[in-house]
Amino acid sequence: MRNHLIMRKLITAVVCLTLAACSNQQKKGMEAFKPTTIEQVNVSAPKLIGRDWMLITAGKDTGSFNTMTASWGSLGHMWNKNVAFMVIRPQRYTKEFVDANQVYTLSFFSEQYRDALNICGTKSGRTTNKVKEAGLTPIATPAGSVAFQEADMILECRKLYAAPFVPEAFIDTGIVSRNYPSADFHTMYVGEIIGVYRK
Repeated sequence: MRNHLIMRKLITAVVCLTLAACSNQQKKGMEAFKPTTIEQVNVSAPKLIGRDWMLITAGKDTGSFNTMTASWGSLGHMWNKNVAFMVIRPQRYTKEFVDANQVYTLSFFSEQYRDALNICGTKSGRTTNKVKEAGLTPIATPAGSVAFQEADMILECRKLYAAPFVPEAFIDTGIVSRNYPSADFHTMYVGEIIGVYRK
């Protein structure tokens, strides 16, 4: 009986130490970032998103999340809030995580991470650990989502609106024929920017 109690105490101690170490590692990842506001960041959405790309990430913790590379989207002001617009096709695994969580992140990187972004854009989290293959380190964010230690800037966003594009709404119908030959229309998300963090 005494040995059983000792064993239970040892297991409890190991679990506590492991959780503390994980928590400290996650906090350490965010220590490199300083909170700021989108107004203080001089950004160009066509460059930041269209040319440099970003990672869209959602999940409850660094052990249960998915991420994908995106080069379509924008930043703006809507409903008296600073917002980020992003789109995800229905077949993307990350969409399941964005739909299941209220908060998601947009992570932006320097050019040296272009290969990592290519991996995250061409491989599926359903079948491979693409984050590990890309050499990225997931970290917990203040609002409880996931981003990456290697990023230069992280935006935390709270979902405000989500709706799929519909073919009858396109005035320029050439967009449909060029971009949706399989009718896999993106869902557009509008998220309030609730946190901005830069190195």
